[in-house]
Amino acid sequence: MMKLKQYLDTTYLKTATQAGLTEAENLEVVKALVAEAIQEDFKLVMIRPEMVAMAKEMIVATESKVGVGTVIDFPEGRGDLQEKLQEAQTAINDGADELDFVVDYTAFKEGKITEVKQQVLECTRLGLDNEKVIKWIIEVAALNEPQIVQLSALIKNVVLSNFEEKNYQNVFVKSSTGFYITDDDKPNGATQAAITLMLENSFPLPVKAAGGVRTYDEAMQMIALGVKRIGTSSAGAIVKGGSGQNDY
Repeated sequence: MMKLKQYLDTTYLKTATQAGLTEAENLEVVKALVAEAIQEDFKLVMIRPEMVAMAKEMIVATESKVGVGTVIDFPEGRGDLQEKLQEAQTAINDGADELDFVVDYTAFKEGKITEVKQQVLECTRLGLDNEKVIKWIIEVAALNEPQIVQLSALIKNVVLSNFEEKNYQNVFVKSSTGFYITDDDKPNGATQAAITLMLENSFPLPVKAAGGVRTYDEAMQMIALGVKRIGTSSAGAIVKGGSGQNDY
């Protein structure tokens, strides 16, 4: 079980409005998530950028090893390169250990490949220069299978061409934001088919399965496939062998 906990990025990314809460109530939800992460010794707590400094303070105060991760240009990835870099630098200044960038998958689908490569290069460089773990969210539900293959390979090729091998383990390809609206109630997160394509085409970069992993069995299936990290709002339920009620 301890091993499983080190795969889990326990996640809460809703704004107060999205959650139907006041700002104060939403803050308490995040504090409870961080407290649970400290108690359970999860790998990471994944929260919105404005919550990073508070979470870091709580973790440092308990001398816990839980990391703090946040999302950049979330959830659509449409910000330009400078906006992404600025948001990432703020998160770094606030104490974030890991930065999960949403790649501009819309630009990728429009064929703006040079633009996407530049974004991956510069944002990855900023993260690695600051000794952070970087994850690139490709939003599999917005892509068809050839696009999942191509975008996973694009990220891999940028990293392999520009950074030393010792850094590969610190640049992930990640499946989903959990906020993409699909047609016909199709899955908007990590499916076995999508994760398999990502693993095959991003290697040797690690893969994070995010979205839709709600039970212990689903988590173990993803680990068996070869993912190195799982993003889930059901981490507490998963380690107790139960099932999460949340949609991420």
